[in-house]
Amino acid sequence: MSGVWVFKNGIIRLNEGSDHQSSRKKVLVHLPTGEVVSSYASLRQMLMGLGWEIYYGDIELLQFHKASSIDLISLPKEFHKFNSIYMYDIVVKNPNVFLVKDC
Repeated sequence: MSGVWVFKNGIIRLNEGSDHQSSRKKVLVHLPTGEVVSSYASLRQMLMGLGWEIYYGDIELLQFHKASSIDLISLPKEFHKFNSIYMYDIVVKNPNVFLVKDC
């Protein structure tokens, strides 16, 4: 079951309409190059260029750590599971470098 839960007039219901903004597919854009992130290989290269290092703390996740901060970026191992939640995490930890857009 997919869709967006809507609370209106004391009633909660599932809005399955495809016209809802949050149901649109999102992409992560690297602002300096304008490139849409289409693989973990390209994302890894971009993050490492910003000082992020691969962190080997969990075999179930692909993780990056920055030595100059306490931040940790955790991503699912399979790129097809990479969704807007992970994209926004990257944007928050790398302001003015990445942007999430509807495609």
